[in-house]
Amino acid sequence: MSYAQRRQMSSNRTAAIIVVALIHIVLGYAIVTGLAYNAVKEKLEELKVVNVEEEPPPPEEPPPPPEDTPLPPPPEISAPPPLTRINIPSPIQSPPTPLTPPPPPAPVYTPAPPAPPAPPPAPRVTQPKSLSGSLQAQFSADDYPQSAIENEEQGTVRIVLTIGPNGRATDCAVVGSSGSRALDSTTCRIAKARARYEPAQDSSGNPTTAKTPTIPIRWQLQ
Repeated sequence: MSYAQRRQMSSNRTAAIIVVALIHIVLGYAIVTGLAYNAVKEKLEELKVVNVEEEPPPPEEPPPPPEDTPLPPPPEISAPPPLTRINIPSPIQSPPTPLTPPPPPAPVYTPAPPAPPAPPPAPRVTQPKSLSGSLQAQFSADDYPQSAIENEEQGTVRIVLTIGPNGRATDCAVVGSSGSRALDSTTCRIAKARARYEPAQDSSGNPTTAKTPTIPIRWQLQ
């Protein structure tokens, strides 16, 4: 009998013993409580006469396979003959052909814009000429402003007159002040009233308006 069979039979006996022990416990409980005494007793007697049948032995194990027959050694394979190195001549490389750069683009000449037309020549104007000589001679001591005398103001006033086509002064501009407002305003008032000029002429010889050069007028206390 193999070890597995013996182990199986031992397990069966252990199970039967456990079942019998459980029945005794149930029977004892029934006796104490007084319930189902006869029924338990009959079952117990039936169990006592029951024989635990042994399980049939398992089939015999098949015989072990025969020992491995040693395989014949593989046939020896002869090593291939050594490779013969063949020198292959490298191809002759010709020097690269230099690339010819493309010709530069032809310059594009943009014609210069036409020059603007020359401005027309300015009309030639002559300067007005004084008919009364020096303008300073048109001023006298009686023209001295009273406020300037009281404040002892004196100095030189420089003016520019605008002479119209009739030879009379139409405007007076002080381009250099004497420092006295009374002397500056008096100078322009007298010059516009007393100045007489030959008017300037344009390129056609017609009288026209023009300005005089700067005229200095000196005021000095006696």
